[in-house]
Amino acid sequence: MDYAALKAFKKSEYTDAADSYRTTGDMADQAKAGIENQITASMRKTLEGKAADAALFQLRELAKNFHYVQVECGLISTALNAFASDVEAAKKKLDRAVEEAESRKFTVGADGSVSYPEGGEKTDGKTPKGGTARGTTDATARAINRQAAHFDPNPNFAAAQECADRISEALKEATEADEKWAPKLRSLRADDDLTVSGGDWTDAQSDMGRVRDGAKSYLDHIKAPPKDGGPEANADWWKKLSEQEKSAYVSVHPATVGALNGLPAAVRDEANRTLLDEKQAQYRKQLDAIPKEPEKFITIRDITRPSAEWLKWDRQYGDKREQLRQALHGMAAIQKRLDSTGGKEGIPEAYLLGFHPEGDGRVILANGNPDTADHTALYVPGTKTHLGSIEGDLNRGVKLWRASNRLEPGSDIATITWFDYDAPDALANATRDHYAAKGGPDLREFLDGNKAAHQSATGNAAHTTLIGHSYGSTVIGDGAKSGHWPEGPLAADDVIAAGSPGMQAHRAADLGIKPDHMWAQKADNYDDWFVREGGRKMGLGGDNVIPTDKEFGGRVMKSDAPDHGGYWNMDDKGTPSVSLKNQARVIVGDYKGVTLE
Repeated sequence: MDYAALKAFKKSEYTDAADSYRTTGDMADQAKAGIENQITASMRKTLEGKAADAALFQLRELAKNFHYVQVECGLISTALNAFASDVEAAKKKLDRAVEEAESRKFTVGADGSVSYPEGGEKTDGKTPKGGTARGTTDATARAINRQAAHFDPNPNFAAAQECADRISEALKEATEADEKWAPKLRSLRADDDLTVSGGDWTDAQSDMGRVRDGAKSYLDHIKAPPKDGGPEANADWWKKLSEQEKSAYVSVHPATVGALNGLPAAVRDEANRTLLDEKQAQYRKQLDAIPKEPEKFITIRDITRPSAEWLKWDRQYGDKREQLRQALHGMAAIQKRLDSTGGKEGIPEAYLLGFHPEGDGRVILANGNPDTADHTALYVPGTKTHLGSIEGDLNRGVKLWRASNRLEPGSDIATITWFDYDAPDALANATRDHYAAKGGPDLREFLDGNKAAHQSATGNAAHTTLIGHSYGSTVIGDGAKSGHWPEGPLAADDVIAAGSPGMQAHRAADLGIKPDHMWAQKADNYDDWFVREGGRKMGLGGDNVIPTDKEFGGRVMKSDAPDHGGYWNMDDKGTPSVSLKNQARVIVGDYKGVTLE
């Protein structure tokens, strides 16, 4: 960048363009929401058949395209603001150097050189001549120039040389900023087609990394989230950011924003949907790159055994392929729920409040906005839960919403599937408490964040019900223990334990749960009995007491669950089972309607 270009630079031209891109991104977000929550939701209520399915597919693809536009516009906006910030810093240095030069009656040339007049003491009747100083950023050249200025009889030379060097330094910084951002901005150009492919989302992830690295100095000026801050501190941090700063943070730090308890559900949803789209593309690309599986068995002399080629392939790719397949299956289940708003049951908009595909995966998904709900229910799944199996648990969240909405259709209800802990992979592992001990505090923090976000949005707290299935109830128990009762009970009004092996307490009151707001259910079949009694004998209860025992002090609700996983059954007409209906009554606060054992 030369002197004339930097001198004429106007930051507002770039920040205004950044604002325009951010506005375009907001418009794309609104268009996406309109498609998902109005157009397709209404179509699902009234239309059926192949034509309707084809139209819904195309609309879903259009919504994804709008989401891609939103993400890319956010990155472009952040990049333009960061570029403007970098060049503006150099421009300020240039302006200060030019102002000083002009205050000394020096003249700044079109190339950034500084001309100075004659001056100093006369020698042989002559005043030392003026001249022109040319700046440099090279340390050796600067030292030589300073030495020359020191011996020059005209004192203006040294001052002019200093101004010229400062101008050169400013031009160097501006040039470096221009060279850094030019390729990054060019890389943000989308393909000239109307299809947003997996490759486009992979590129978007790379774009995000490039912009984040390049914008480090700009982003450093934005106050970061409080380190190890609680939900209330996170909520306060977010409130104090400008809209431009919020957009920048979501654009380049979606994983951070999506995981912050206390932030608005809509903000976390936006960030986590971006992660979902990018991870789907990334995992699909990795799966496609795995070599084709060789023939597994060979037969030699009537003996069939695994081939050496397959054994080598399996050692190198088998586990990785299975993990990728399971993760992609879970991501497809999440996407299916995101795409199913409306319909004949009027299922509300989904909010992806947490997403982490690595390992067994983590998912937090809400039906309805918990920030504004009158009643919120949070369901914690148990043993063997992982991303690949999450569809069943997401469906349970939907059934909880449908049953609750059926009882109280005039209320704003949100149900959340909370799978944000490392669940035991097998029943044998479920006899140990350390899974719950690690997950419990995270559950507590999420509940606190949900309360903070609701307080911020409405000024009050929602009626909140916490539901733990099997080992999920043990997680709830450890979450309660991680506080300091009575100073810090769980941010929940009611707790339901279904098929619980124990909650690490002898009584509900030991967990800070009021006995008349502690509910339990059991199924009269062997597998449910095995889980409950196994937990009792292995010490997951308190003094061999589990929630369905009279000594625990809670209320045991009637249940017609046919097995350990049948507490959320509905018939073909959508009528809830007795066990599901009782949970729904607790969720909406209809305690008198609950039927007890």
